[in-house]
This record gives sequence, structure tokens and C-alpha cells, in this order.
Amino acid sequence: MQWTKVLGLGLGAAAFLGLGIILGHFAIPKEASSPAPQDLDLQILETVMGQLNASRIRENLRELSREPHVATSPRDEDLVQLLLQRWRDPESGLDSAEASNYEVLLSFPSQEQPNLVHVVGPTGDIIYSCRQTEENLTGEQGGPDVVQPYAAYAPPGSPQGLLVYANRGSEEDFKELQTQGIKLEGTIALTRYGGVGRGAKAVNAAKHRVAAVLVYTDPADINDGLSSPSETFPNSWYLPPSGVERGSYYEYFGDPLTPYLPAIPSSFRLDLANVSGFPPIPTQPIGFQDARDLLCNLDGTLAPTTWQGALGCSYRLGPGFLPNGDFPADSQVNVSVHNRLELRNSSNVLGIIRGAVEPDRYVLYGNHRDSWVHGAVDPSSGTAVLLELSRVLGTLLKKGTWRPRRSIVFASWGAEEFGLIGSTEFTEEFFNKLQERTVAYINVDISVFANATLRVQGTPPVQSVVFSATKEIRSPGPGNLSIYDNWIRYFNRSSPVYGLVPSLGSLGAGSDYAPFIHFLGISSMDLAYTYDRSKTSARIYPTYHTAFDTFDYVDKFLDPGFGSHQAVAQTAGSVILRLSDSFFLPLNVSDYSETLLSFLQAAQQDLGALLEQHSISLGPLVAAVEKFDAEAAALGERISTLQNGSPDPLQVRMLNDQLMLLERTFLNPRAFPEERYYSHVLWAPRTGSVATFPGLSNACSRARDTAPGSEAWAEVQRQISIVVMALEGAAATLRPVADL
Repeated sequence: MQWTKVLGLGLGAAAFLGLGIILGHFAIPKEASSPAPQDLDLQILETVMGQLNASRIRENLRELSREPHVATSPRDEDLVQLLLQRWRDPESGLDSAEASNYEVLLSFPSQEQPNLVHVVGPTGDIIYSCRQTEENLTGEQGGPDVVQPYAAYAPPGSPQGLLVYANRGSEEDFKELQTQGIKLEGTIALTRYGGVGRGAKAVNAAKHRVAAVLVYTDPADINDGLSSPSETFPNSWYLPPSGVERGSYYEYFGDPLTPYLPAIPSSFRLDLANVSGFPPIPTQPIGFQDARDLLCNLDGTLAPTTWQGALGCSYRLGPGFLPNGDFPADSQVNVSVHNRLELRNSSNVLGIIRGAVEPDRYVLYGNHRDSWVHGAVDPSSGTAVLLELSRVLGTLLKKGTWRPRRSIVFASWGAEEFGLIGSTEFTEEFFNKLQERTVAYINVDISVFANATLRVQGTPPVQSVVFSATKEIRSPGPGNLSIYDNWIRYFNRSSPVYGLVPSLGSLGAGSDYAPFIHFLGISSMDLAYTYDRSKTSARIYPTYHTAFDTFDYVDKFLDPGFGSHQAVAQTAGSVILRLSDSFFLPLNVSDYSETLLSFLQAAQQDLGALLEQHSISLGPLVAAVEKFDAEAAALGERISTLQNGSPDPLQVRMLNDQLMLLERTFLNPRAFPEERYYSHVLWAPRTGSVATFPGLSNACSRARDTAPGSEAWAEVQRQISIVVMALEGAAATLRPVADL
């Protein structure tokens, strides 16, 4: 009978098991097996916006700009430790924070032999000397850590010659002097900032055998013509007469000794004799007070009207001084430069919040740390915002309230002022990883130039996320406008798709976004508050790169109350959260269609007839733009369909990768062999006058006066092919991933 007991027990167990399965089946909610994917949490977004504090940003700035912190100085390294301390804080820190070093070539003036500019009389006696330092107006311009004004990477030398005035130092300016019959060989050229890059002034001068270059800031370009001490800092935001703009005169970016390689011990380094991009002749910046004494005593032909400025006299071309002026007529100018090159260890600092779902997708947010002197505006206004934003997000992280879907990387770059060195070395060292995994790069360098309106530079796909963010944030100041509505009052354009919208500027190479967009092809943006251009002609805030860029300057003149700093923090914070948390990446590739169409129309209108004369057709370019537009629209429709359904996360991941990788398709490292790091065929430097694809514009400019069938015209055809292939590749990237 034992077997009957076993059978009975087995049947009973089976019955209970079956009952359990049935009850369990009906007890489990049907949706439990498909949890909603992590997406942007509007409550978290609102919390972050409310916790970003203007007073904390102000105190950050006070600490960051307390002392001069030129790259690799002891104070610069102190700030490295400050960042690490903040990002490792147990209550408001990030998941991890590390500093990394690169050994890079920097340029400094000699402390033992300061750079000097003299007027030397006929007998060799010094009859006038330019200031070696800026006037100590607030007690902050005279300390031992205030670096003397100099042109970084300018070579040493002590040339002497007759003075000429060369306007902005462009190639056209020097040709104009030759047209006026002025012999340039052996002269000293006085130039003013603007028009062309700093280093280009010395390069252009050297082509005409000029011996040395002096550079000054004209009050017409930065002070709205004002120049007296009572009208300038510390009585207003304008540059005082002794103010001198420092800067790097290196033509490229990155460490000069290791182009395309990170400056780490294992990397090959060039011999100094083989380094290119340094100014070929001694160069020295001076204040407009000294420039006035030189220029207003200059002899020769009256300078063209467009060359005149606001020094209170009629500008003449030289060479040499007036016979009845302050200096003997045959006096010369001596420029003694004693700069020296030094290998220094420069630090980047990275703080990381790991993503919960897609930790291998990075949203990067960065700014450089080094300054020329105190650097309250440039760059500490941006770092003050960065620290406050990382504090708020870090606090939510440590409380367990929030963790982003994708990883967020905060970066403090070293040695930017010498040529974007820290960020460039980082992109060189982690080239493949960053290209494969980076969603976008957000740069906030100077966060506040002034307090009138937001200013955004960026690639077209980031337009939509910035618009979405700024529509939800109140603009500082009176009234109840959003940042978006205030922005559109100052910078706007008419879009055939959206109507009147704020306009985004394009990205050049003025800050650390450059290696990310031009070298890696990563969608990038630069955020700042700026001034009302209808009220000032200043090319930049007046105390730029001088010893007068201090905390009190910001606190009193640029942003009292720090409301604009807070607005930038809120804008950057909203953009970061939208990019890191949204299930679908908020990058709109269709916005590239407007840019491509405008480039195409400019080519057709301004170059079409010329190209036709040389039997060069724009037909393939037209077809490529149309194909891109169609594929971008089709991708937008697929996104809308998925958003309205219940998509598989893998489907969304693949689609997001298409959005992320689009920018990479515009890279061609062989497109511009004469350039370094520039490989983006849409945003490379444009020297031609036609606002079209830069390679095509530049090639046509060079070919215009050459014979049919020349190599220059072949280059035009090559540049059209390069753009066509880039657009074809971009269109292919936007097609469904299974569609080869």
C-alpha cells in the first residue's frame, strides 16, 4: 500500500502547485514586467532650478579670483585641490573626482629681465619708456604674482627701428602700407587688437620683413571711445589707460610639442626647431596710454579713415616721428622681449556622476581654470557656476534622490589661455572613447560678459534643447519674461520652419569647445550672458585679460546681485538634465537642414555663375542637401511614432546613437591639410567672403584669379566632392540602422 500513499501525496502537491500558479498569475499586475523607462523627471528639474543659488555663486567667484592663478602657478594648483575637495565632499560631492597631469610647453616673461619698449634718441639715449606693469588702481594690480603683460610664445630679441602704424596687422593692412610707398623692412609695427588673431599680426608683419610688433587696445574698439581715468575703471567698467591685454600668440591649439598626441611621458615630442605656429618676430602688448604717446607723435601720411581710432589725435602711418613732436624726428623704437619657454605640469580635474541606465554615454560640461591674472570674468565666472551646479546635483546624488540616466562628466581644464591645452590633450588621449560615447559637450567659460541677455553658440542639433530649457526659466531683472523671450529681443533670426527664433552663433576656436567640435565631431555649445550690442561697440568686456578683471569689477559693474550668473547656471543645469535624463535624446538633427540650405543658397547665388564658367556643377551638392533633408525628416517621423508608443529601450538606444553620431559624419581629416585639428567640413575656418561651406568658399577665393584648369580650380572640385560625401554619409547615418 506504500505506493498508494506516494501517489496520493504527489497528486495533492500537484494540486496545490497548480492552485498557486493560477492565483499567482491573476495576482501579478500585467505591467510589472515592463517598468517605465527612466526619463526626465520634471520634479527633479524644478528642484535643481530652485536650489541654484546666486549668493553661493558669488562666494565661489570671490574665492576663485582672490589671487592671480596663471596656468601651473601655485595658486592654480591650489584651485585643483579646491575642486577635488568639493567633488569629493561626502554630502555634496560626485561619484568620483580625479586630477590628471600633462607635461606641456608654456611661455613666460623673464622675471630677471622684464620686457621693455623704449623710444631711443639719435645718440642712443632712452627718451621714453612704456609702462612695464599696469597702474595699481585697486591694490590688486601690483602683487608679485601678477604676471607682466606679454605676448605668450613670442620669441626673445631686441630689434630697433622706425615706427609705423599698421592698423590691425592684417595682410591687407601691410599691403596698404606698401602701396603708400612705405618701406617696411626693419621697422617696428604698431597694431591694434581685432580684425585678425593675435599671432596672425606677427606672422603678417614678418612676411614684410618687419622687425617687431607692438599691439594695443584702442578705446574705439573696447571703451566706446572713452579714455580718460575719470571715465574708466575703477569709475566704470571701461579699460583704464594702462590696461594691457595679455594672450597667447600661438597659432594652433594644444601642446606645441605633441600635436595629435597627448602630452604624456610615452608620447613623441618635436624638437623645438621643428615646432610651427609661434610668432616669428618679437611681439609685445602695451596699454593705450603708451600707444597714444607713440601714435600721436607719428609722422607720415594720414591713415585711412577706417584706420582712425579714439586716442585723441589723427593717426598717421609713419615711418618715424614728427619733427616738432615730443621725440626727435629720427628717434627709433626698441622692443626688448625676454620670454622663455618652459616645460610645466598642467592639471585637468574631472568629476563624474555615473549614469544609472546608460553609464557609457557621457554628457560633458567643462570650463578652464587658469587665468592671466585674477580672472574673475575669464574664466572664474564660469567655474563659479560650474561649482554651484555640481553642488546641487551632488547633493541630490548623495541623498539618493536622483541619479542620471547617462553619465555626467564635469571638467576643469588646465592651461587654456596658452592655447586650449588641457582640453585638447584630453581629447587626444581619449579620442576613441569620447567619439564613441559622448552625447554632447557644454562649455561655460566666461559665464557673464554683461547682464543684458543670454548668448549661445552651438551646432544646430543643440538648438532645440536650449530653446526648451530657456522657455521655462525666468529672465533676471524686471518684468516676467523667460530667458527665451528676453533672448529673442536681442539676437533673433527668421526661420522658415519656426518663424522668429533666437539666433545661435557658430563655434570658432575661442574656448575649450574647439577640440570637441572640430577634432572629435561632438555636438557642442557655449553658454553666456552678454551685453546689449545696441548700447556698446565693445568687441569684448573691456578689462579682458588684464589685471583689472577682478571680483569687485564683476560685483560692481557686470552683474550686481549675480542674477545673470544664476540664469546661466539654470540654463546649463536644465540642458544637462535634459541631455542626461531624457529617454529620447533631445537633439534635433532636422535643424541642420536650415544651415545646409543656407550654405547651398549662398553657393548658388554668389558662386554659381563663376563655377559655371569653369564647368563645375553644383548639381551633386543640391542632390546631397535634398537627400539629407529627406532622411532627417523621416527620422523625425520615426521618433514621433516611437514616442507615441511603448518602444523597446534597445530601439530607442539605437535611434539615440544615430542622433549622437550625426556630427561625426561631417569630419574629414584630409579636407583641410593646411589646418591643424580642423576636420569638420561645415565649421572649419572660412577665409573666403561667401558664407557657404568653408572649404568651397576658401577654395573659390583662392582660385578666382587663376587660369581655367589650374590646380586651384581642381581644389574647388575636390572641396565640393568632400562636402557631397559628408552629406551622403550623414544621410546614410540617419536611415534605419538595418538599412545599409
